Amino acid sequence: MYQTTAELRSAFLEFFSKNGHQIVDSSSLVPGNDPTLLFNNAGMNQFKDVFLGMDKRSYTRATSSQRCVRAGGKHNDLDNVGYTARHHTFFEMLGNFSFGDYFKEEAIRYAWTFLTETLQLPKERLCVTVYETDDEAFDIWAQKIGVPKENIIRIGDNKGAAYASDNFWQMGDTGPCGPCTEIFYDHGEHIWGGRPGTPEEDGDRFIEIWNIVFMQYNRHSDGTMEPLPKPSVDTGMGIERIAAIMQGVHSNYEIDIFKALIAKAAEIIGVTDLENKSLRVIADHIRSCAFLVADGVMPSNEGRGYVLRRIIRRAVRHGNKLGATETFFYKLVPTLIAVMGDAAKGLAETQAIVEKALKAEEEQFARTLERGLGILDNALNELEGDTLDGETVFKLYDTYGFPVDLTADVCRERNITVDELGFDVAMAEQRSRAQAAGNFGTDYNAGLKIDAQTEFCGYTQLAAEGKVTGLYVDGVAVDAIAAGDNAVVVLDSTPFYAESGGQVGDKGQLLASGIVFDVTDTQKYGQATGHQGVLTSGSLSLGQVLEARVEQTLRQRTQLNHSVTHLLHAALRQILGTHVTQKGSLVDPERLRFDFSHFEAVKPEELQRVEDLVNAQIRLNHELKTAVMDIDQAKEKGAMALFGEKYDAQVRVVTMGDFSVELCGGTHVGRSGDIGLFKITSESGIAAGVRRIEAVTGAAAMAFVAAQQAELAEAASLLKGDAGSVVVKLKAQLDKMKSLEKELSQLKDKLAAAASADLATDAVAINGVKVLIKKLEGVDPGSLRGLQDELKQKLKSAVIVLGTAKDGKVNLIAGVSNDLTAKIKAGELVAMVASQVGGKGGGRPDMAQAGGTQPEHLDSALALALPWVTERLA
Repeated sequence: MYQTTAELRSAFLEFFSKNGHQIVDSSSLVPGNDPTLLFNNAGMNQFKDVFLGMDKRSYTRATSSQRCVRAGGKHNDLDNVGYTARHHTFFEMLGNFSFGDYFKEEAIRYAWTFLTETLQLPKERLCVTVYETDDEAFDIWAQKIGVPKENIIRIGDNKGAAYASDNFWQMGDTGPCGPCTEIFYDHGEHIWGGRPGTPEEDGDRFIEIWNIVFMQYNRHSDGTMEPLPKPSVDTGMGIERIAAIMQGVHSNYEIDIFKALIAKAAEIIGVTDLENKSLRVIADHIRSCAFLVADGVMPSNEGRGYVLRRIIRRAVRHGNKLGATETFFYKLVPTLIAVMGDAAKGLAETQAIVEKALKAEEEQFARTLERGLGILDNALNELEGDTLDGETVFKLYDTYGFPVDLTADVCRERNITVDELGFDVAMAEQRSRAQAAGNFGTDYNAGLKIDAQTEFCGYTQLAAEGKVTGLYVDGVAVDAIAAGDNAVVVLDSTPFYAESGGQVGDKGQLLASGIVFDVTDTQKYGQATGHQGVLTSGSLSLGQVLEARVEQTLRQRTQLNHSVTHLLHAALRQILGTHVTQKGSLVDPERLRFDFSHFEAVKPEELQRVEDLVNAQIRLNHELKTAVMDIDQAKEKGAMALFGEKYDAQVRVVTMGDFSVELCGGTHVGRSGDIGLFKITSESGIAAGVRRIEAVTGAAAMAFVAAQQAELAEAASLLKGDAGSVVVKLKAQLDKMKSLEKELSQLKDKLAAAASADLATDAVAINGVKVLIKKLEGVDPGSLRGLQDELKQKLKSAVIVLGTAKDGKVNLIAGVSNDLTAKIKAGELVAMVASQVGGKGGGRPDMAQAGGTQPEHLDSALALALPWVTERLA
């Protein structure tokens, strides 16, 4: 019988494969081209376009084990993780899907057969729910499957609105939706809880293990429920939940995967209590963190990277609570790879970069803790009263990543309470801002949907005839367009390449007698190719035949840049390491942009080696070969998939010699030598762990080199030399400049000493203390500190305030000799003066600086300093 999680995963996929379903690999945790999701959080996400009718696959039945994360945005289980039996940040969703193929009866029968026959779960332990008005599903369960009617529970609109029900599924406020039926497993009377629909339903006795969604409506923004022409099925079963049942345990944290991770975490940290909730948190979090990094997410301060950073730091904090004294989190990755089996293939390939990312973030968090403790300590030292305000607690948490529970621990040691209400208010305000800034909602019916298919013939020709099968103006289908109309024209066949895989869409013209349509862009609309542009002459109607001509020069330049990205990808992996993977690209006629995973800036010498290697491959003049094959064959050949791309069962493989093999649907050169020259123009970081190279090829590369040579020649002329002597002469000029700067600094010190001698005579005595408060004219603000030091040495026991105004800005400095800092602190003194000139500042008790923006108030501000000092010296 199937016991391990890996065995259950295989059994599920094999069952549906034998029943005509295409096994589809889990998609990335980062949704591809989907602005509505922070992370993939359900098995159906990768098939969303198919359900919406915007994409078609070579199969109508599919099955998958989809990796999911719920730790941010609408679906956020983070705070519950580790403290309940079934909440996780990461989980696998087993699913089977029908795209207009089978419907309710078959979906229900498949679920029941797998559970009761393949897994041999006792039928008496199972009960089901249906949507209250879904009589069809009720009758299938009762009459076709034989489930007793008392075990079929109708669930109505229990969430406060029409169709707002546990048993009515909606993709969003608009889009595909429909009733669902769920299967629950009874863990037994010894566990508290009631059946679905009862007051005790939130207990842990009856656990949902399977959900079947019947997509049969398209919901519009006005609430209209339009029947779908091809009703579909989306099902899901959490692998962790069914594994708990099959392994005879109640908590998901007791299944094989978590037992192994908990044991390893305990071993690394050095604890023996395997029931500790912190170990559960760590075991859960390593799964989401490792797979997110493997899928291209890096810790950062925004978006997905910020969520990842929170999860990592939460895990590390729990490790610290257990007594971890050194970095430990990344050490769980090998165990995770081992226990996840086939589901961890991609993780195993990126193991090195995953471990490095997790370790680097943990080390940074250690520094954050040290810095946060210092800030907290200062806040507590200056605290008046016995309560730390919520705003400060929130600032420590939000700005510095300092855990709230650690703030509370430190405060507790000093008998100080935390303003939890104030913190909650600040947190609520931050969440509101985040939700407003990161609105992932969308109207699924707003996009242009075209139920047509276009054959692409542009690999071999740049001009071809095609018949008009669709015309759209402002998103509305029309029968004809007239001169001056901006429109989208769909042909049954076209040589125009639609934007995809980082390659921009082609430009050109659609022509016929008296008709000219200027194509400014080409985009995909499901299986159709849309030519965007304007009809400059004539009129155009459905059914007309046009000659489609691609702008040859632009296409050729784009092909140079696209082909070289393949060479660049391979070169980076060879020079920097196989952890390098593509994270995005843009290729157009002018340049190329290539984003890739790497933890540090590429060193100049490494960048030169990459450039040299690419140009060497160009000179070898490899024939560029393409072949269409099964995806599994392509992977065996070593083909690399590109970031964010979706691939069918049949894929196109692009090869250049034995140097580069990639899956790619784009257009390319005939031979690598056609590229001519490759020149890197810049390398920079765009996110944590992600670098960007920009480059040019062909004529553009020659122009770039020529421009650099012209600049070098001009620099040589200015230095009165030639190109060969620029570096030597420039070094000589820099040495001379350093010498002059040193002389200038010495002269300033002498002037400050002379000025201090004069200024010292202006000091007044107050209760035996020399006080000097002075506005200085024509003094460089940068010399104030040196001048203040000189005056303190001359005056010995003294309080000094100096101010200067220049270019609409005020600069202030305050100095207090060490014997007086108990009475007067320089920071408080300079802050008081600065507040009068529209500024602020601070510093040490013996020296502090400040600035301001109101020089017209400087005299009156300095006038207030004397009585302020006098009062404190009394």
